[in-house]
Amino acid sequence: HNAKVILCSHLGRPKGEFNMKYSLKPIAKRLSELLGKKVHMADDVIGDSAKCLVASLREGDVMLLENVRFHKEEEANDMAFSKALAELADVYVNDAFGTAHRAHASNVGISSNIDVTVAGFLLEKEIKFIGGTLEKPERPFVAILGGAKVSDKIEVINNLLNVADKILIGG
Repeated sequence: HNAKVILCSHLGRPKGEFNMKYSLKPIAKRLSELLGKKVHMADDVIGDSAKCLVASLREGDVMLLENVRFHKEEEANDMAFSKALAELADVYVNDAFGTAHRAHASNVGISSNIDVTVAGFLLEKEIKFIGGTLEKPERPFVAILGGAKVSDKIEVINNLLNVADKILIGG
C-alpha cells in the first residue's frame, strides 16, 4: 500500500560489537533481487545514518537497518535504544516468532514506544498452528525441540510434558 518499509533484524551473536561477518548487507542485496527493487541499507541501526535514510525514503521504498545485535543495548532491552528505534517508524509489526519470547529492544522495548503494534502474518500463522496443535494434537504427538540453549526451552518442555507422547531434544 505504498508504505515506507523499514526492516530490522539480527544475524548471529556479535555480542554488541560491529563485526562484518554478521553484517546484513548480503541480506539487503538478496532481498533486492527477490523484491525486484532496491532495498536501501543503513550503515547502522539508530543515529544519523538511519535517520537520514528514513527521511529520504519515498512511498513504496524498502530499507534494512544494519544488524541490531551490533548494539549491546539490543539484548539489554535498553529504553533509550528502544526509543531511538521507535522514532524511525509509526507502526511496528513483529513477524519473528523465533525471537518473540526475548525481552530485547527490537521487540519488547520498541513496542512499548510505538502506539500501533501488531503481529505479522507469519507470527499469526505460527500461533494458530501451535495453539491448535497443543489443544487437539494428532496422536502420536512427538515434539522435536532444537537450538543451542536448552535453558530457553525449559518452560516449553514443562508445558509439553502434559501434551506430547514423546519429546525429542537436540542441539
